[in-house]
Amino acid sequence: MRYFIKFAYNGKNYFGFQIQPNAISIQETLDKALSLLLKQKIEIVGAGRTDSGVHAKEMFAHFEYDGEIDAKYWTKKLNSYLPNDIVIFDFIKVNNDAHARFDATSRTYEYYIHTFKDVFNQEGSWYFFKDLDINQMNKACELLFKHIDFECFSKVNTDVHTFNCKITKAYWVQKENQLIFTIKADRFLRNMVRAIVGTMINIGLGKISIDDFEKIIKSKNRSKAGFSVPAHGLYLVKVDYPYIN
Repeated sequence: MRYFIKFAYNGKNYFGFQIQPNAISIQETLDKALSLLLKQKIEIVGAGRTDSGVHAKEMFAHFEYDGEIDAKYWTKKLNSYLPNDIVIFDFIKVNNDAHARFDATSRTYEYYIHTFKDVFNQEGSWYFFKDLDINQMNKACELLFKHIDFECFSKVNTDVHTFNCKITKAYWVQKENQLIFTIKADRFLRNMVRAIVGTMINIGLGKISIDDFEKIIKSKNRSKAGFSVPAHGLYLVKVDYPYIN
């Protein structure tokens, strides 16, 4: 039978979600814990990949298991065994053809910036103290809806077959000393969100214009876009499926 797990993690101590040679990952940690507790070899398939140091407030994965799972019991059992930076919310029995990655209809990320030094939030938000023009940055967000090819924001030499993504939501919000960037799309390229944020920072600083931003998108050239902001401010916050509320 196939099950989904819904979980979250602080990515600080991990080299991303996907299993890596000679480096600790979220996937490897969950595989080992599930295999030990369920007494079967378990290999999860995640809804996507997050890079080293990136966090997830909501993530899904699926796996096969020969038996019935009591969701409430095994959620508590697994959480008591897992390290403090990974938490399981639920086990969900699904159809055998359900797929955590391919069935996801959209994903939402948030990027957190604090503009005044915060000694209690250094590891979950990026400190950037220079003044930014948020109105201009939100104008740049509107251009994202006009395009689908975002090769300029992708890591080079990736194994993807297309750089097309449909972005349906993108905006900046300021709450006192905190800036939050939210972006939703059907899929994301490697490093895409961090590159978009870095490029928009340059807009907010007045280093590039809105017209420049569109020229960067049309160039399909990563070297034309801005810097990649640090990973520790980025969170996967929502993964949508047609059969999970």
